[in-house]
Amino acid sequence: MKQATVVVIGGLSGIGRAVAERAAAEGARVIAVGRRAAPPGWPAQIETATLDITDEAAVERFFSELGALDHLVVTSGPVIGSAKLAELDVNAAKEAFDVKVFGQLRAAKQAARYLARTGSITLTSGLLARKAVPGALVKATMNAAIEIMGKTLAKELAPLRVNVVSPGMVETGMWGEMSDEDRQALAAKAGSGLPVGRVGQPADLAQAYWLLMNNGFMTGAVVDVDGGGLL
Repeated sequence: MKQATVVVIGGLSGIGRAVAERAAAEGARVIAVGRRAAPPGWPAQIETATLDITDEAAVERFFSELGALDHLVVTSGPVIGSAKLAELDVNAAKEAFDVKVFGQLRAAKQAARYLARTGSITLTSGLLARKAVPGALVKATMNAAIEIMGKTLAKELAPLRVNVVSPGMVETGMWGEMSDEDRQALAAKAGSGLPVGRVGQPADLAQAYWLLMNNGFMTGAVVDVDGGGLL
């Protein structure tokens, strides 16, 4: 990974930031990309860029200006609540799909033109793709779409490798705004129901993305990092 160029879309916070920091620590040139500016105290060794992945022209321009790269990781996704079918806001669902599904598709489409043939694309789905939960229809269908997208692109773009990481319950800003006390209570409650006895941390997930970038014999894989949540 030394001297490799890694782009992490969604890399300014949560899981994406952990991936960016891990890659930078191993000597890669890392560009962390998000919709907003980098937060205060951002690590000086990690480059940043702003990008709206719902804007295909902007995504095309970003990769054209960047040029050659070795690995693309996409962790960005919308914060969307749960709702059963009768209360479902279809317009909000469309907006969520535009970010998570079509956003990842746009990034893969534009990056593929510049990626090294020995490189990789790693997308992000989620546990609900294969665990039916009432009220989670939008989240489930988005994540399932990402998983089949990864497998299809692994064949279409070969020898470029395409994989998917499927996180379970991870303590990030995706939980929405809440007090530290409420966050700790939610983490404790959710973690108590998992075989490992805790929720995940961004660093737990970063190891999976790191594996998929580095293992040249993995493609078309969906790697579950969920503390046993699917069980």
